[in-house]
Amino acid sequence: MTIKDITTYLEGFAPLAYQESYDNAGLIVGDASTEVTGVLVTLDSTEDVIDEAIAKGCNLVVAHHPIIFKGLKKLTGKNYIERTIIKAIKNDVAIYATHTNLDSVVGGVNFKIAEKLKLEKVKILAPKSEVLMKLIVFVPVSNTKEVLDALHAAGAGVIGNYSHVSFRGEGTGAFRPNEKANPTIGAANVDEEVHENRVEVIFPAYLKNQILVAMHRTHIYEEVAHDIIMLENQNSEVGSGIIGELSESMPETDFLAYLKQNMGVSVIRHTKLLGKPIRRVAVCGGSGGFLLGDAIGQSADVFITADYKYHEFFDADSRIIIADIGHYESEQYTKELLKDYICKKFINFAVHLSETPTNPINYYY
Repeated sequence: MTIKDITTYLEGFAPLAYQESYDNAGLIVGDASTEVTGVLVTLDSTEDVIDEAIAKGCNLVVAHHPIIFKGLKKLTGKNYIERTIIKAIKNDVAIYATHTNLDSVVGGVNFKIAEKLKLEKVKILAPKSEVLMKLIVFVPVSNTKEVLDALHAAGAGVIGNYSHVSFRGEGTGAFRPNEKANPTIGAANVDEEVHENRVEVIFPAYLKNQILVAMHRTHIYEEVAHDIIMLENQNSEVGSGIIGELSESMPETDFLAYLKQNMGVSVIRHTKLLGKPIRRVAVCGGSGGFLLGDAIGQSADVFITADYKYHEFFDADSRIIIADIGHYESEQYTKELLKDYICKKFINFAVHLSETPTNPINYYY
C-alpha cells in the first residue's frame, strides 16, 4: 500500500478542491509512490511528532494543520518549521495535511465536535455556493442509459442523500454533416433528425474533467452538443461550521459544564449569560469568528469556536453566547476522526494516534 493510496482515499472524503485559498493541504513532504510502513495521526507536525513516527516505525504522518503555510526559500533549520521538514526528509517520513478541506465536509472536523456534544439534526452552518456545476447534454435515446451510467460512475447526480439524480426531456435533434464529418447517424450534406434526450446532471465542480471524459467516452456522436453551467446553488454537503440541537434544553451554566466535560477542556472564555435555556448549538472548530452572523441568523443559542479577540466578544451584543474553548481543544478529536476513517479501509499496517502533546498554549491555575 503506497502513500498515494492513503492520500487518494482521504481526498475522496475531503477533496483538496474544498480547501481555502490560503491553505496548503495535501502531501507536503515525501514520495507518493513509497510503500507505507505505518501511519501516525496528529493535529500538528512538530519535531517531536517526527521523532515519535520514527520510533513507532511510521513513515507517514497525517496531520490536520499543514506544517508549511508559506513558501520556504531556504532550509537551514533556523525555526521549528524548517527543522521539522529537515528531520522528516532525512528519515524518509512523509507529511500529509488535511485541513480546511476536512473542516468543510459532512462528517469532518465540525461533525466530530457535534458527535462529542451529542447534537442532533446536524447540518452545515454556512454552505458554500459556486462549488456545483450542471452538465446539459443531448443524447440519442438509445444511447442515454450508457451515458448516464458513466456520468453517475464519475460522480455526477448526487444531491444530499440521493444518488443517480438526473433530468431527461425528449425532443428532436437536427443537424447536417459536412464532407469532413464522420457521423454515427446520417450522411454528408443531408439534413438529419434524431429522437434525443436532453440530459441534465449536477456534479461537484472539481470533478469537471472526469465528468467530461466519461461523457465523451460513452457518447456515440462525433461532436457532442453540451453545456456546462456554474451554479449559484448552495451545496448542503460542503461549507463552514455546523448547527445542531441538544436532545433537551439546558440551563446555561449546566451547558457550559457539559461543554467543558464533553470536549475535555479546562477553561471556557464566554460572553455574558443571557438567562435563556440552551438548545440550538452552532460550532466551528478552530478560528470561527467569521461565522458569528450565520450562527445568529440561524437562531443558535450558543456559538462554540476559538481564537476570539477581546473586541470581537462585543459582537455577540446579547443575541447569543460566544464560547471560546481554545483552538487545539476544539480540534483535538480530529485525530480520532482520521484514524477511524483510515482504519475503515486499510488493515495491513498500523495506524497510531500521536501521543505527543502539540498544544502550544499552557494554562496556569
